[in-house]
Amino acid sequence: MNVLPGKFLITGGAGFIGSAVIRYLINQTEHEVFNLDKLTYAGNLESLINVSDNPRYHFMQGDICDSGLVSKIFTDFQPTVVMHLAAESHVDRSIDGPAQFIQTNIVGTSVMLECARKYWSYIAAEKKINFRFHHISTDEVYGSLGDRGFFTEETSYNPSSPYSASKASSDHLVRAWHRTYGFPILITNCSNNYGPYQFPEKLIPLMILNALDGKPLPVYGNGQQVRDWLYVEDHSQALYKVVTKGKVGETYNIGGHNEKTNIEVVHTICTLLDELCPNRPNNLKSYRDLITFVTDRPGHDKRYAIDANKIRYELNWIPKDTFNTGLRKTVNWYLNNKNWYQHVQDGSYQRQRLGIG
Repeated sequence: MNVLPGKFLITGGAGFIGSAVIRYLINQTEHEVFNLDKLTYAGNLESLINVSDNPRYHFMQGDICDSGLVSKIFTDFQPTVVMHLAAESHVDRSIDGPAQFIQTNIVGTSVMLECARKYWSYIAAEKKINFRFHHISTDEVYGSLGDRGFFTEETSYNPSSPYSASKASSDHLVRAWHRTYGFPILITNCSNNYGPYQFPEKLIPLMILNALDGKPLPVYGNGQQVRDWLYVEDHSQALYKVVTKGKVGETYNIGGHNEKTNIEVVHTICTLLDELCPNRPNNLKSYRDLITFVTDRPGHDKRYAIDANKIRYELNWIPKDTFNTGLRKTVNWYLNNKNWYQHVQDGSYQRQRLGIG
């Protein structure tokens, strides 16, 4: 692909990973960026405040399920690259209300694919060669691992939750558009992301903010579920490398090489907070005293672990941050950005338990 300055259409760019991608594109490249985001509860334009005045950045609030709107954006903006990140993404919410996940993740992806394909079919030949549709997905489509082994790009899909089933469905649609129409796609499946600007329903920001408030730190089941953790800024750089250097039609797994049990993650957060914020609420001896084990999530997968050798050896990408360096940066960011997370919590979500089923 020609990586001269081009036009990137980003869906879901006000979300956690999407905003990291846009910050990278604006700050580290010369590309022009169009951000289409519905601004649901997890979309936050404050995550893009440092790039919002850049003349290469454009934003429109809108729904990826609106085919008329999406088609008009393709016609008017004429992107060279689509990075499709818009999705409902929280497993617990999918248990409580799967319909929205089916609508956004499956129907929305089908609308994006068909609008993009129609646009691609009539553009000039030189533009058609460089056009890419990059679908960003999750390792959760593969289901649960035992104590050994890793997910590879050839692992069979076996999703456990309404969320992962909807993402698996969207992955299949993307591949079908490539095989049926020759449409130039790329797919990435990533491990658990963490870092600045993450909505506090996710494990790491929820633990940080609850601890600072002296609230219980709810750990599902026995806390022995294993996840591979990927710092979001490493992920955004990997996504850019895939969409500019990856082979059309291929899938790339992106992992952080940081397998941790959930209870290890919570213990590490507590240790960092004991060091960085020693004035604990309620005269606690340690933030660990707030840990509370709660009823596990229905259908909770035991272990995820990614084999990221393909992206390492074919595209020369490895994560820069270890879990310890990335988590320290993350905790420091939340300690120094109280206004951001307070504004986020002014909405309907108040860190309550979701996904009880």
